[in-house]
Amino acid sequence: MEITDVRVRKVNTEGKMKAVVSVTFDNAFVVHDIKVIERDTDLFIAMPSRKTAEGEFRDVAHPINAETREMIQKIILEKYAEALSQLEAEEDNASIALTK
Repeated sequence: MEITDVRVRKVNTEGKMKAVVSVTFDNAFVVHDIKVIERDTDLFIAMPSRKTAEGEFRDVAHPINAETREMIQKIILEKYAEALSQLEAEEDNASIALTK
């Protein structure tokens, strides 16, 4: 299984949820709504989930072993960092343009 595309669809600078991501596997299967969440010391991913009748959240799709979760998390966090850097660069360029 190969991750063939990662799209960071939404980047938040406020709050604990930092991004919403879609991941494509083998150019054939996509998982939407993976969230990048901030903890006290680092970031992690939360797989798409839904609320049950009992009020619990259950993953809709998820890796079944730690190795696969780590692979997915690593590439998502790399792409998130790239998207965040690009957003910050765009904001810096906008503020430079306003001061000229």
